[in-house]
Amino acid sequence: MSTIFSKIISGEVKGYKIYEDEFVCAFLDINPIQKGHTLVVPKQEVEDMFLLDEVMYDKVMHRVRYVAQILKAKFDCARVCVFVEGYVIPHAHVHLVPTNKPEDFDKKFAHPATEQELEEVQQLLTH
Repeated sequence: MSTIFSKIISGEVKGYKIYEDEFVCAFLDINPIQKGHTLVVPKQEVEDMFLLDEVMYDKVMHRVRYVAQILKAKFDCARVCVFVEGYVIPHAHVHLVPTNKPEDFDKKFAHPATEQELEEVQQLLTH
């Protein structure tokens, strides 16, 4: 199977990458809940994070923490909220959402971001 996330990772489909190494790729969610909403995706295609072997799981979660620290610093937010998915797109991924209050972490705020918005956030997070 080749998910949309694998296609973003390979460069076959455009994505707004903010971090990449041999284990994960982090890129902006195109339907963010809040500005800076980022997905951290293991390069290994698995439907469920818990199908990753223990070593790979630890590597992914270590990078989740690292990317969350970048978001917290760049957005000067109170917290970076996290949730893990793998249903809508059958490729496990961790959502990181910069927030300042509990109400900020509500999927009702998800909206299609413009290319300009995504490029501006990508610039902020990569420089």
